[in-house]
Amino acid sequence: MVAGKYPSPTYFILLLITITRLISTVGKTSQWMKALTPPPELASVSLDDTIFSKLRNDPEALQGRASRDYGNLVREVPSAVFHPTSSSDIARLIKLSYNGSVPFKIAARGQGHSTRGQAMVRDGVVVDMAGFRERGNGEGIRVVMSVVVDPNNKNGYGYYYADVGGEQLWIDVLNATLEHGLAPMSWTDYLYLTVGGTLSNAGISGQTFRYGPQITTVRQMDVITGKGEFVTCSQQTNSELFHAVLGGLGQFGIITRARIALAPAPKRVKWVRLLYNDFSAFTKDQEQLISITRRKQNIALDYLEGLLLMHQGPINNWRSSFFPLADHARIISLVTKHSVLYCLEVAKYYDGQNENNVDKELKVLLQGLSYIPGFYYEKDVSYVEFLNRVRSGELKLQSQGLWDVPHPWLNLFIPKSQIMEFDSGVFKNIILKRNITTGPVLVYPMNRNKWDNRMSASIPDEDIFYTVGFLHSSGFDNWKAYDAQNKEILQFCNDSGIKVKQYLPHYRTQEDWTNHFGPKWRTFVERKHQFDPKMILSPGQRIFNN
Repeated sequence: MVAGKYPSPTYFILLLITITRLISTVGKTSQWMKALTPPPELASVSLDDTIFSKLRNDPEALQGRASRDYGNLVREVPSAVFHPTSSSDIARLIKLSYNGSVPFKIAARGQGHSTRGQAMVRDGVVVDMAGFRERGNGEGIRVVMSVVVDPNNKNGYGYYYADVGGEQLWIDVLNATLEHGLAPMSWTDYLYLTVGGTLSNAGISGQTFRYGPQITTVRQMDVITGKGEFVTCSQQTNSELFHAVLGGLGQFGIITRARIALAPAPKRVKWVRLLYNDFSAFTKDQEQLISITRRKQNIALDYLEGLLLMHQGPINNWRSSFFPLADHARIISLVTKHSVLYCLEVAKYYDGQNENNVDKELKVLLQGLSYIPGFYYEKDVSYVEFLNRVRSGELKLQSQGLWDVPHPWLNLFIPKSQIMEFDSGVFKNIILKRNITTGPVLVYPMNRNKWDNRMSASIPDEDIFYTVGFLHSSGFDNWKAYDAQNKEILQFCNDSGIKVKQYLPHYRTQEDWTNHFGPKWRTFVERKHQFDPKMILSPGQRIFNN
């Protein structure tokens, strides 16, 4: 080697990846460790000034959470796991790859709540965002009031937001903002997910019909692109990147900070479930209730979802224990009679100011609905208990060893005009015939006008569409039966001309991805070439590397 010419850190990362491949074949750990020892030529370079020192390639790191996800269906072992101590470290890692003659793939992994390996990377580097948060090195959570000056009003007005690290959990965002009497307006059902993770998909729940998905509550972001560039973006500044990243499946950059709009937080929640045996009446009532947001905002519901009750599944499931034990027998009898029941789940928030009116408003909203008489159930719970309702079920399953099992989930968006056909062909045919579905099956509508079409997230082209979620849990020996059912559902939709789109998508061909994004595909590809031209980021989505 020529004196004074030292190999770049990129050289060692590529060397690391090459030797990992060798070790996976040959299994000579001693050679691997020797190869990772920096040569004498680098003795004058502090490892703290290189990315190399923050990479781990030991078996514990490679075989641990970096190679697994919540789905437990896919396993991809990376070449190394990167433990950043700052956002700048992440930018330097990406820039090293981008500037290298042979770029290596990079995947940011938060909680790993994907189900098909979307946050994994074979023979590349996983960025451990969970560790970034756990070590206290992330961007944290900061609640701020911003004053907007109106030229016509010298006093102007103020609004609140939270600057939140992409590595942060939504449960921590909730707790931090509640200290100020504030909270975000849009949530996911499960709060132990990272901000960057949900914003890379959309972030949906029962609040979406009224407040939009989580991506529409973002006001600004800091993003590290696939070129290693650190960019602050919003609807006004660097808007192309802003809209690309939101719902962009991690293809355009890693979110290191998001500015989330806040509103005054309610104190309590009226939480109601109603049972139906007629799908047409069930969907008609759902659609009526989500339309009220446009007519009478002041007395609209704050949350609306729906789920199926079937003979092979429990009356209460891990998402929440709601129905009183004394009523289980008559509900089961009803399920036996009709094979499938449909449960409408709604919530209305309140605090001290409207405590005296909440029951009256709820009665007005629900009057005239066509649920089965006598099957009305109501709870009054705290706001935190409602939002964090899945947590108790998770802890129970963890204690029983039933949380870290295969989850062959299927999440779909179905146009309103085709939901009846979906019910008859899937809920009343495929699901009942196979008789294996025991996990929650969700079905509820959303308003398209609450989404921003400039963002990457792809949804059906109708004013109202439904989300349907088959949230299966299985054993390691029978998950393929659920996967076969998922494939049969998708084949039925294809054969019937149902214009279904997957949420948390998993496709195997570029033709499928092209169909998924539809008219957005061309823009999606152009944005990829603009912000990640060397196809470095999030290869686990298998969009550009099938």
